[in-house]
Amino acid sequence: MPKQKPVKLSEVIMTEMVLPNDTNTLHNLMGGKLMHWMDVVAAIAAQKHSNRIVVTASADSISFKHPIPLGNVVTLKSRVTRAFNSSIEVFIEVWAEDIPANKKILTHRAFFTFVAVDQNGRPIEVPEAIPETPEEKELYDGALRRRQLRLVLAKRMDPKDAVELKSIFGFEENNGN
Repeated sequence: MPKQKPVKLSEVIMTEMVLPNDTNTLHNLMGGKLMHWMDVVAAIAAQKHSNRIVVTASADSISFKHPIPLGNVVTLKSRVTRAFNSSIEVFIEVWAEDIPANKKILTHRAFFTFVAVDQNGRPIEVPEAIPETPEEKELYDGALRRRQLRLVLAKRMDPKDAVELKSIFGFEENNGN
């Protein structure tokens, strides 16, 4: 397995149509169905990067800003932003398109985290993700802050150890105090 992989090799584009069985009583795509599609497209990107089985570890906040009506075509685009030891962060964008009206809007963005595992379900090392474009580099740079925030919120990291978050919250080094 390569020690490094460009993030562009992990890109996945998935297209779905909102059918009656996918909608709520207002004839819009159900949130749970969208989250399922997001999990699938993100997992495929993580698998392409790691060449391993992956399991979902977290999904960052998903806000439902724009309903997606019945009959719209939904395009989900995902790619790895950064890989750590065994975890992989994946960025997802969701676009809704009303083809007859010639309207397309960005409806959702989210970050999911996956852990690559072996056949026994134990975490396994993954290749380093190499960003190349300015957007890939920006997502890569922010990934460590997002990871530390996830770990602090899950109580798996002491906030004092979240070095990348100190600049966000204005923490100052206190010379050993």
